[in-house]
Amino acid sequence: MSEMSVEGWSFDIDETVLEQVAEDEKTDLATLRQRVEAGTVVVMGGNGVAPLGIGQGLRTKINANLGTSPDFPDVEDELDKLHAAVAVGADTVMDLSTGGDLDETRRRIREECPVVMGIVPVYQAMVEADQQYGDTMAMTGDSLLQVIERQAQDDVDFMTLHCGVTRETLRAVYTQPRIGGIVSRGGSMLAAWMTEHNAENPLYERYDDLLAILREHGVAISLGDGLRPGALADATDAGQVAETRVLGELVLRARQAGVQAFVEGPGHVPLDQIEANVILEKQLCHDAPFYVLGPLVTDVAPGYDHITAAIGGAICAAAGADYLCYVTPAEHLGLPTVDDVIEGVIASRIAGHAADLVKGVPGAAQWDDAMSAARKHLNWADMEELALDPGKVRTRRGERPTMDPKACSMCGRFCSIRANLLVEARMQGVKTP
Repeated sequence: MSEMSVEGWSFDIDETVLEQVAEDEKTDLATLRQRVEAGTVVVMGGNGVAPLGIGQGLRTKINANLGTSPDFPDVEDELDKLHAAVAVGADTVMDLSTGGDLDETRRRIREECPVVMGIVPVYQAMVEADQQYGDTMAMTGDSLLQVIERQAQDDVDFMTLHCGVTRETLRAVYTQPRIGGIVSRGGSMLAAWMTEHNAENPLYERYDDLLAILREHGVAISLGDGLRPGALADATDAGQVAETRVLGELVLRARQAGVQAFVEGPGHVPLDQIEANVILEKQLCHDAPFYVLGPLVTDVAPGYDHITAAIGGAICAAAGADYLCYVTPAEHLGLPTVDDVIEGVIASRIAGHAADLVKGVPGAAQWDDAMSAARKHLNWADMEELALDPGKVRTRRGERPTMDPKACSMCGRFCSIRANLLVEARMQGVKTP
């Protein structure tokens, strides 16, 4: 473990984790170290968890949410989703559980999770208040910090904490009325608690205490977008911008306390506002890594929101976002199934890779070039191996077999690739049958 510092900031960083991330990202170790020191890259993992870097110059990462609900409290279902998400390439997972034994659920997921894992403490704090007193509003600042401490002791890698929902930012929301209101579950819970008790958000008011816990346990902070827009018409409004400004201040305080920080973002955003949202976050939040939910680019596609999110995610990541939270076909409709999780991860991975091609991430274009070369030579084995989802290639190709194993059933003997190879051979003077 080595300590790195810049401008008064210091982070405890495992050198072997840094070296592994540099190797995985095909980047120079000294450059990576400088970016971690500056706070533009966050590095997590180690101790049995795959090392991971998120931020400037690195591959766009994908998160998969899972977790129980009061209607479906079975942790075994969530473990199935965990393994499915990791199998199709999720870089991280988050446990958003609200049903069943939350401590046991988190510990089971952590035990079986080989990748970086996040958690949202306010959910458990509210659930426990409801279980103990029959009222979520019975949560206190002390009980919330106790949950954070307990979860940090279970070796989670990062926590989403909605510290930017303050009295000031709440007032900004209601100076510009929204269609969708506050749609973040954590943000809405805290806003309700604040108005019930006429009190400041304890995550903001006791931010120094919070940071001390995270620093002690080596947990990164994901500054949650509790006031993110949940409708296109609400994008980039007064509440969202006010919260982003506060999050920028909290990024600096986290760095000063030796806690790695990244920032969450919207949400539902029209295509023509996506780039501006990235610029806004990077400017106000001191180039902290940007973690976005989608963003969804239309509100009218329930059942297909993995597609609306992939469209927005590709544009957002190409503009500079670093980390995409997947959206599944179940978004806005219900708890996702294993199949929903798989579709959500794959859709987000497509978006992230499309952005990496634009950002010039090392290795991204080479992957596409290798696939193009395999296609040119009708090398189906290489095409399957190079595919983002090899299983899908294998399954779909087998569903519609062709008499000619070199071709596909779309074109058969009228294959354009074959015709092109014939033309190339003739142009080069090679005799062909």
